[in-house]
Amino acid sequence: MNRIDMADKTVVITGGARGIGYAIGERLVQSGAKVAIWDLRPDESEASAAALSKDCIGLSVDVSDGLSVDHAAQQTRGAFGRIDGLVNGAGITGPVKPLAEYSVDEWRSVVEVNLTGTFNCCRSIVPIMLENDYGRIVNISSVAGKEGNPNLAAYSAAKAGIIGLTKSLGKELAKTGIAVNCITPTTAKTKILDSLTPEFIEYMRVRIPRDRFAELHEIAAMVVWMLSEENSFTTAATFDLSGGRTTY
Repeated sequence: MNRIDMADKTVVITGGARGIGYAIGERLVQSGAKVAIWDLRPDESEASAAALSKDCIGLSVDVSDGLSVDHAAQQTRGAFGRIDGLVNGAGITGPVKPLAEYSVDEWRSVVEVNLTGTFNCCRSIVPIMLENDYGRIVNISSVAGKEGNPNLAAYSAAKAGIIGLTKSLGKELAKTGIAVNCITPTTAKTKILDSLTPEFIEYMRVRIPRDRFAELHEIAAMVVWMLSEENSFTTAATFDLSGGRTTY
């Protein structure tokens, strides 16, 4: 494993108590960073933070609630003095069914967690990063945001929105020391698969030229580099992690 220098850096990971977010946290700690895990359940966020390192903290945060995010941002700055990185990883798939069968509340829930949650976190943390004219933001989108998956209209739309938000914010901050990028991973082996039918899981797997799902350490390796000082020029970009499914 290449060790990326993240010494003296503090990174917030939303949805970091497990899955992709936790794997990124592990790689960050191995690279010398301090991590703040923001997750909905306080017991999970605190336990995961403790498992990572004594220098990490876990906070209960509802990313769809702007006030909850504002409070967590101030708590994190209070604990570490600064925030150098943000990974917007909190997300839900929502129901797998035709758009016409979605309720308004189901649609709203998916969009508010995935897209509005990303907005809320950027809105709260960018001003803190600007205090030091330095920051790295990585938004977790999906191949669904590029291609659209059938029967996942809300998720696909929200993830496409994250790509658009990334491009806009990256250009907005291009003359500062903050870089904003996103990744579009294919399906990975996480608990999110538990909410999908075996038929839908197979539908996604057979479309990956690598003929397998992404491994969490593969995603973490790319994201931690994107969070590092070495990623000093690229911003407003989309990094592919689809195993060849999407080549644009």
